[in-house]
Amino acid sequence: MLPRWPRDSLQCLQRRRQELKQQADEPIPVGNYHQKKEEEHSLLDKLTHQLQQLAMSISRENITEIGELTERAEDDSAEDDEEEDDDDEEESKESGEEEETQEEEKQENESHQQVTSKEYIAVGDFSAQQAGDLTFKKGEILLITEKKPDGWWMAKNAKGNNGLVPKTYLEPYHKEEGQESSEEGNEEDVEVGNEIADEPEVKQRTDSHWSAVRKALSEQINTIDVLTTMGAIPAGFRPSTLFQLLEEGNQFRASYFLQPELAPSQLAFRDLLWNAKTGTIRSRPSHVSLILTLWSCKMIPLPGVSIQVLSRHVRLCLFDGNKVLSNIHTVRATWQPKKPRTWTFSPQVTGILPCLLDGDCFLRSNSLSPDLGILFEPGISYIRNSTGERGELSCGWVFLKLFDASGIPIPAKTYELFLNGGTPYEKGVEVDRSVSRRAHGSVFHQMMMMRREPQLLVKLRSLNRRSRDILSLLPEILIGSMGCIHLLIFYRQILGDVLLKGRMSMQSADFISNPVLATFPKLLEQPDVMDALRSSWAEKESTLKRSEKRDREFLKAVFLLVYHDCVVPLLHSTLLPPFRWAEEETEATRWKVIADFLKQNQENKSALQALLSPDGIHEPFDILEQTYDFLGKIRKKAA
Repeated sequence: MLPRWPRDSLQCLQRRRQELKQQADEPIPVGNYHQKKEEEHSLLDKLTHQLQQLAMSISRENITEIGELTERAEDDSAEDDEEEDDDDEEESKESGEEEETQEEEKQENESHQQVTSKEYIAVGDFSAQQAGDLTFKKGEILLITEKKPDGWWMAKNAKGNNGLVPKTYLEPYHKEEGQESSEEGNEEDVEVGNEIADEPEVKQRTDSHWSAVRKALSEQINTIDVLTTMGAIPAGFRPSTLFQLLEEGNQFRASYFLQPELAPSQLAFRDLLWNAKTGTIRSRPSHVSLILTLWSCKMIPLPGVSIQVLSRHVRLCLFDGNKVLSNIHTVRATWQPKKPRTWTFSPQVTGILPCLLDGDCFLRSNSLSPDLGILFEPGISYIRNSTGERGELSCGWVFLKLFDASGIPIPAKTYELFLNGGTPYEKGVEVDRSVSRRAHGSVFHQMMMMRREPQLLVKLRSLNRRSRDILSLLPEILIGSMGCIHLLIFYRQILGDVLLKGRMSMQSADFISNPVLATFPKLLEQPDVMDALRSSWAEKESTLKRSEKRDREFLKAVFLLVYHDCVVPLLHSTLLPPFRWAEEETEATRWKVIADFLKQNQENKSALQALLSPDGIHEPFDILEQTYDFLGKIRKKAA
């Protein structure tokens, strides 16, 4: 679409002032959700709850029977009107007008059955924002003449005026829905609808979104589609793709990729080899080994007041355009009430930074795919105020390809990535359609609109020799937090000692009694316990001498003592509730229990008194929980 800005400078200033005023007073196409009335949201929430109960109690067959009865009643009423008009042609002009409108609606319905309907009904008022836009009122019928991918369609109203309209303000128009929508401003239409619908169970609604919500429930559309129809979330939001993969099983979690993998011969480990000269595991370079930093997310659209946001976060993984190639790592974001559209990472805190908030991440992969890249998915965890239902929403996605067309790695620098709406398998969906629509203006205007688009700031950091050596000790495929990388290396070294150095026979597949190997992968799914281990180890390490820090065997022995004093009692404590994602009360309770336990250990210089105290109650454990079945882990990994 060509630029439509006026050339006169005075007109430009007037036009800009008018746009700013309209942006402050009117909802934008995607929805300025804080300006909507809370009464409408509460009414829509009650409506959705009633519809869910109605959908469970009434089968589809009964709904179709009611629809057939309604159509028969409409046909009978139309025939009665035609007979009365033939008997008495000198009656009032209103009956003649009703007959004409009924005949026109029949013709429109017949044409709708043959071809796709191009008529839409407005669900809200819209005023033209610039030349070429079409102003319309709620309930007005518009004829769509052209559908454009930017979310703005060419429409024609009943007066013959043409112009651009936002598609988020429109719903497909049908005869029944048109009657329901017109009930708000016309009492005569309400009376006609009551005469047709003789069934007392079928009640007419006065809400403008009723028809769309009812259609969504009848077609078994999920809660996200209902919330989008109600205007509670932006149109570009979708159910989180990466969250659904995490819920399917263990194959996309870090604990899955932390386990060693057998070689194709099944006689040795592929990514865990022993170096006899150094007396430790052998470092293995990978095809991709880098460190990235999440800076911030900007201009993220806000959801409506009908849902409460529990967590803002970014999930990332390796992706080749078709499938996920690594574990899915999550970094939680922080935000300020003054800037709710801006998310930040790695906040300044007293003590150690929780690994869940750490924006510095490492990444390793041996994939040779030329399309290999990093998939970022900003998302929110929410709860509906009306029903208490919890869910996970994706606020968009972006794919950063790690290699160019010639196979050269992309440079290490800061990247400003603009988010796409929908899912990674959808194309052409926008998060905020009101911004991209203005992309055809002047160059200055395009630059201003780009600043308003949802975006993610990521920095790729170049590796020095020390960082490269540290990453080479990790598994070939893994994404994690830089804050706990030294603990992962301890686990890998202990894994090498037990599986490669200390085994009497390499052909033995017996269980190995080692609580550290058996329980450490659980810490990757409980970041607060991992932070407790980090804090205890940092405190213990600060008391060691330089010569002791250079002794690897001594460090591993001290680490085992710290692990047994900190992690094992916490994992079996009855005071520690199970870890649940994005539950504020549960997280606060767990933090309090962990902080009290660490304080008690610091005062007593050991966890022995806490374990022997009559006040401390711990869950009994099976001996199998303290044994490491490496062959069973490998089978799960290879499956």
